[in-house]
Amino acid sequence: MEDLTTKIKDKALEIGFHKVGIAKVDTDYEDNAVEHLQAWLELGYQADMAWMNNPKKLDIRQCMPEVKSVISVALNYYTPHQHSQDKQQGKISRYGWGRDYHRVMAKKLKALSQWLNNQDNSIKTHYYVDTGPIQDKVWAMRSGIGWIAKNSNVITREYGSWVFLGEILTNLHLTPDTPHTEHCGTCTRCLEACPTNAIARPFVVDANLCIAYHTIENRAESLPKNIVKNLQGWVAGCDICQEVCPWNQRFAQVTDVSDFQPYSGNIDLNLEELMNITEEKWQKKFPASALRRIKPRVWRRNAHANLER
Repeated sequence: MEDLTTKIKDKALEIGFHKVGIAKVDTDYEDNAVEHLQAWLELGYQADMAWMNNPKKLDIRQCMPEVKSVISVALNYYTPHQHSQDKQQGKISRYGWGRDYHRVMAKKLKALSQWLNNQDNSIKTHYYVDTGPIQDKVWAMRSGIGWIAKNSNVITREYGSWVFLGEILTNLHLTPDTPHTEHCGTCTRCLEACPTNAIARPFVVDANLCIAYHTIENRAESLPKNIVKNLQGWVAGCDICQEVCPWNQRFAQVTDVSDFQPYSGNIDLNLEELMNITEEKWQKKFPASALRRIKPRVWRRNAHANLER
């Protein structure tokens, strides 16, 4: 099966993925991923993200009973633009600057899946891009893509953590890659830089304290006071723990995916305008964007919270 494994990797790169790796499903990994997830959930660190408690996350076979291998892929999304330091401007996390990554990744994953299915009628596949009960980061690490860092992001040697992850589940017995080892060392810059201390301890993030969680997932009428006073202009996500990471500072590469170039106005959002955004303006401002999950009311709330600091 080694020849097909090589062909799959070559095809993935041809389609446009920047990294690809393979992990076996019927292997007893020593990463204690299930235990870590269960402990995290028991601490309530998922906040109100109920989908994180989906039992399918504990066993990938519940997503596809016949799965034997996981093909993990990564797509670099970094662009060189910098966040505005103007306090009247809102900040959006880099991942949301351009076209919705779900659409970009899904198109490539579909192409790779269809190509693989065409190799033999007995081949079965099922792909995900941040849309199913899969521990994406765990399988990326097991596939040799990168390692799960102290800020809980996956870091790759070539692109830092500025990558989107996806995977194809298949019934094929493919040649696996060696799981990636962790290379954060003694560095604690992400822990020290987080203004809300959301990184409870190395490798463990408490969503209840995370600016990204509150600006995107929290639907409450107002944000907690300790979040408001530490927003620093963030209105959609937060990149602080990634910006300070030495791996990102040294190895970030500008993506060759044009879809990830920022839409006009996404780098310098005027907070006053955002605080009064209407449904109509929201529809025009965020077309084909991953940020459409943030509705106008939440945009207004986040902008107001930054202006009242």
